[in-house]
Formats: sequence, C-alpha cells, structure tokens
Amino acid sequence: MAESVEKLEDGIVRSAEQVSAQIRAAKDAIGSVIFGQDRVVENTLVTILSGGHALLIGVPGLAKTKLVETLGVTLGLDAKRIQFTPDLMPSDILGAEVLDESTAGKRSFRFISGPVFAQLLMADEINRASPRTQSALLQAMQEQHITVAGARHDLPKPFHVLATQNPLEQEGTYPLPEAQLDRFLMEIDVDYPDRDAERRILFETTGAEETLAKGSMSADALITAQRLVRRLPVGDSVVEAILSLVRSARPGPDSGEAGKFIAWGPGPRASQSLMLAVRARALIDGRLSPSIDDVLDLAEPVLKHRMALTFQARAEGRTIPDVIRQLKTRIG
Repeated sequence: MAESVEKLEDGIVRSAEQVSAQIRAAKDAIGSVIFGQDRVVENTLVTILSGGHALLIGVPGLAKTKLVETLGVTLGLDAKRIQFTPDLMPSDILGAEVLDESTAGKRSFRFISGPVFAQLLMADEINRASPRTQSALLQAMQEQHITVAGARHDLPKPFHVLATQNPLEQEGTYPLPEAQLDRFLMEIDVDYPDRDAERRILFETTGAEETLAKGSMSADALITAQRLVRRLPVGDSVVEAILSLVRSARPGPDSGEAGKFIAWGPGPRASQSLMLAVRARALIDGRLSPSIDDVLDLAEPVLKHRMALTFQARAEGRTIPDVIRQLKTRIG
C-alpha cells in the first residue's frame, strides 16, 4: 500500500512539473502579445485551468478582445466571438432547427449549431444584450450542454466563456442577474497599463510588423492540466481559510463587524471556485500545493461579483473590495 501511494505521489509530481512548464510557456507566449496586464493574464489562466469562466471588466481599448484571441491561439482552442447587441436573439447564440426537404419530398428538422459550439467563447459586451439572450448561456456555462426543441446537444470540451463588460455604459445595457454572475468563477478587472508598458505598446503595435501569438499547448494538454489541478493536495489550514473567508462574506454572525454592510453573500459555489483557483495558481507557480497567500490574493476576484452591500454601506461610501479587504484581515 505504501509503495502504491508513493508511486502515485511521484506520478503527480512528474505530471505537475511537466504541466507547469507548459503553462509557463503559454503565459510567456501571451505576454509577448499582451503587454502590461500580467495580473489579468495570470487570473485568466487560473480561471481556465480551474475549468471555469471569467468576466473581464474594463474600459474600451485595454486589449480584452485581443487577450481572448491570443488565449485561443496559445492554448490551441477553437475560439469564437459573439458581439452582444440589444437585438441579439438566443438562437443567434445556440443555433436553431430548420426544416429540410429531401429529393423524395420527405421533410425533417435539422439542427444548425450556433457559435456557442466552441472551446473558447468570447461574449463581447455581454451586458448589452437583453436578459432573455443572456440566459441562453446559463445552461451552457453550468452543464456543458444546451437544449433546443427538447433535444440535448453536448458542447465541445473544454468549454470556457470569457465575457467582457464595459463599466462606463449605463444606458441601453442590462446588468447580469445574480444567478448568471455566480456562473463566472472570477470577475477580473482590466486596468490601464503603466507608463513603461504603454511605451512598449506604442513601439510593438505601430510598426511595420506585428507580433503574433504562437501555440504552446493543445486542447488535450489543457484537459490533462485541468484534471491535475483537481488532484493537487490542499492543506487543512488552506481549507479552513477558504471556509472562514467565504462564510464571513455572508450576512450573519460569521462576518463580524462587516456583517452590517453585507446584504447577501456568496454560496458554496464560491468555496468550490476558490478551492480550484488556489490549486491552479499553485500549479502555474510550479508549486504542488496552495498556500493561504493564494487564498488571500484570489479572494477579491472570486467573491466580489457574488456579494451585494446594504443601503447603509452604500450611503457611507463603502465598496465591496473594501469589505473583502476587511474580511481578509481576520485571516491574514
């Protein structure tokens, strides 16, 4: 028994070293095209390695669309893009059945698949579409298949949705409902690049030649990495930190002083997301198990779209990141 356990551990170590090297190569390949967004790139890779979906929020022109295109090439995924508009219909995403007539005169319905049948789907400006159209992604994101006219259609594996959202648009937009926000493993803020990064952008993107992304992984290699993430061991202290942090983000006695500011908080899916995310981050860094620092660093992108503040908190100028930082001090 001891020998079999030791062989299993050795196999995990060797697999982790190999996968970690592949992921670092992919990260470097993305960094050769996307400048000044290292944290965004890392969190997006963490999300994909965890098998989840990400919501990218930032003003126009910060390379959100370029990031998704680059990820598709680098990770060897079939990537498709949907531009969400107010007149977009669910069938424009999922596909629809059409009536065919054979040469013998026999009629039958045939399903024509929509752009959701991709391994990496970019939902550009997702909050510009109506709630009816937004909801077309709910089943796909959670269950990895869709249902059209009562028939089930499985999606390719892996399947990831990277949605973008413009925080400046208010009129003519439809905020995502809480149930759909909870489907996103992370909400990733895309900020302005620093001066040195913007200088590099000027020289690298306005010359005669443009740097193109290069493939570093395949879809099969990514699936192997995702399976390995779920096999990485997690210490009891990290598990307790995840439980304490997520439970304190809900209104009730566990939240302490911050509880009066929280209207509603994250459910168990947040704990699951954080558990996978810290493992994925450890694997990217070449570590075999996550630490409490990983929990603290990933707490905000995993929790902030799963919380809402009370009227009192908003009146006092409190923000969700402020509350999460206050909760983190109780652990860190």
